[in-house]
Amino acid sequence: MKNRLQTLVGVLILFPLLSASLISDDQVGLDRAAQAFLSKHCLVCHDSETQEGGVSLEGLKTVSFENSDLWKRIWEQVSLNEMPPRDESSRPDALERYEFSQRITGGLVEALKDVGGFRLHLHPSKGNHLDHALLFDREYSTGQLEPSSTPARIWRIQPQEHLTRLNALINLEPVFDARKPGVRTRGDRILPNPQGEVKVYFGLDRVIGWVGGSAAYAAAITGFSPVLSTEDTHGLRNYADQYSVNGSEAVQIAGLAEDILKFMAYGPDAEEYQFADKVSEIDAKYKHGDLRGLAQSLFYSKEIKRPLTPVYELVQDGGFTADSKARAITYLFEALTGRPPRAEELNKYVSILERAVDDLGKEEGVILGLAPIFLDREAVFRVELVNYGKPDQFGRIMLQDEELGLAVNAAFSYLPPDKTLRQSIVQGRMKTREDAAREVARILADPEIRKPRILQFFREYFDYDRAGSICKDTPALTSAGGDNKGTNHYTTMHGMVSHTDRLVELILAEDKNVLEELLTTNRVVISPGKDIRYFSQLEKLVKKLPKVPKGTKITDADRGYVELPKGKNIHVRVPQVVKNGRTNRSLTDLPLDQRRGILTHPSWLVSHSDAMDNHAILRGRWVRERLLGDSVPDVPITVDAMLPDEPRETLRHRMRVTQESECYRCHRKMDPLGLPFEMFTHAGLYRTTELGKKVNTRGEIIDSGEEGLDGPVDDALEMIDRLAASERVHQVFVRHAFRFWMGRNETIHDAPVLRAAYQAYRDNGGSMNALLESLLTSDAFLYRKVSDLEARN
Repeated sequence: MKNRLQTLVGVLILFPLLSASLISDDQVGLDRAAQAFLSKHCLVCHDSETQEGGVSLEGLKTVSFENSDLWKRIWEQVSLNEMPPRDESSRPDALERYEFSQRITGGLVEALKDVGGFRLHLHPSKGNHLDHALLFDREYSTGQLEPSSTPARIWRIQPQEHLTRLNALINLEPVFDARKPGVRTRGDRILPNPQGEVKVYFGLDRVIGWVGGSAAYAAAITGFSPVLSTEDTHGLRNYADQYSVNGSEAVQIAGLAEDILKFMAYGPDAEEYQFADKVSEIDAKYKHGDLRGLAQSLFYSKEIKRPLTPVYELVQDGGFTADSKARAITYLFEALTGRPPRAEELNKYVSILERAVDDLGKEEGVILGLAPIFLDREAVFRVELVNYGKPDQFGRIMLQDEELGLAVNAAFSYLPPDKTLRQSIVQGRMKTREDAAREVARILADPEIRKPRILQFFREYFDYDRAGSICKDTPALTSAGGDNKGTNHYTTMHGMVSHTDRLVELILAEDKNVLEELLTTNRVVISPGKDIRYFSQLEKLVKKLPKVPKGTKITDADRGYVELPKGKNIHVRVPQVVKNGRTNRSLTDLPLDQRRGILTHPSWLVSHSDAMDNHAILRGRWVRERLLGDSVPDVPITVDAMLPDEPRETLRHRMRVTQESECYRCHRKMDPLGLPFEMFTHAGLYRTTELGKKVNTRGEIIDSGEEGLDGPVDDALEMIDRLAASERVHQVFVRHAFRFWMGRNETIHDAPVLRAAYQAYRDNGGSMNALLESLLTSDAFLYRKVSDLEARN
């Protein structure tokens, strides 16, 4: 097999210069190699005479704003191996396509830098545009390439991370309970309430009663939703260069800071009558129905339960000493940023606080004087600028001290570092790879340290967390077997997401063949009273319940629900706002001839559906991208991507339009992978018929990139089993883990990191812990590359 190393090294050394010459300020000329690629592989179909697809590339010698859309299409088609056509006798290999693609993206970055810029190739959805073979195929050795690193950066924290830090300021959360490891614990993500809203509430733990029912109670409690925005999309949602904090968000944070500080200092904003030792002590005149749903309808315990912090002491104590001011500022700063303030930062915030008190008086001045800490850069960003040391020959500097400690902490937690990690930072024991490895291994081994970032990865990788937000047409939901009474369906779906979270955690705790188990296990965590309907078979549901004697309970069997083995008691998280919510659920087994792993769980199936029906294209695209590491070009804006409205026809029949020649070149990658899931309704129920006929669940794995994996499948279960055993699928899983924890797409320089991580995962029996230990001690995680080398030397 030919050795491509020397060529590869030479190409990558030139790429920082874009292998291009500037023609003018807004045009970049292609070099000879790029023009030769076009001539050899493209012009035969896209010259001025042939113009296949109405596209001519003849005379295309520069990259500019005017032709940038064309270049984006060329880049995507070449990167994804869609062009040149597969029947061409001498197609370019992965390296040739990579070299040409790099020239295109480099040219686009340069040509568009003053007109909005070009960053599409850095988006999470474009990670698979780097051919899998260049990372894992030994034909393309990368041993002599520049070693891996990540750009020095400022990375905006996740909305959940921000929300969890704020929540910790105002609520006393439960400590870890080894007897119930699945229940809510301090540091966990904030779950949606039964209405699907993610909110942090003020004074929730002090509520002893209210006027009205549970809906009135939920409406009366004041709280706040996430302020920081994120893409509402499938896939990874938080890359380092994806978000900033806009002016509107900053204004909201400032206003929220005042509300939080007032609560920290004074408690709930309520009338005197709302506080009592017992509800029975409250005068009846304050319990009338007109208050239902209003903040005045809540009754609070007189006992203080919010965290009593130095902020409370600063406001409540008569003194306003240098020590009390420093304690309050230090407490807030560390709670919001993860580290104590430096001397100059402490002095700055003391000065702001003192000026505010001088201007407004102590009561208002303390609140407004402390609020700016909530807008400190490190309260909303992770800073990894490596402003220390000297870059190595590649311009890299290793993270150290606070930056390294906070990076390790942020890989797992939403809250500031625990005591042990904080001591390691303070004592100067966060400087080396070995230091990072020590703390990573310790955190992974400690079940009491909550690790919501790991769970968030699996939520974003599988996308099962969107189930409760998929709006359903009521008649369509009814015909699919879903619960159409009020908001029952959506409440059940939100609950199912938590149940899937718990299943993921169970498999992570076992830490054996993690991906394969998640794809093939027949174990499931359910709430028997609500979920059991969705795990049943559509045809067996009883449409009209039998009449039973008065006082007789209608059983699940009467309803035609599936009968599952008696399960083991297990605990899950419930939303904060649910009063006295039961946390115990059942861990049981599903029929192996009907269900297999997360991809057959209603939470995943509903997340990959729409209002009216299944979404075979979306499901197939998920399999193509998340399991096979391939991608599908974006739909051109000129294409009306709609299926015919034929309610009496099956989805498979309606999808016949995707088999037209101009469509099927892309849809062949998705449709055969998504149609096997037609064995389930869009509400997630198992079915054997569709519109009175036997449901067609046949499909096919094509162009997988792994020998022996391709071929027809009878249904989703056969396809899942085959994919779960695939080496390529496990490698692609490692690629997605890399992206999540590095906050960027992988490059060819990261090939050794990815290979080492995959080997660690494989050699340790499919251990997620081993995979993370490898990734979080790699050069890609530890080293930051600085661009201003001359200024730093």
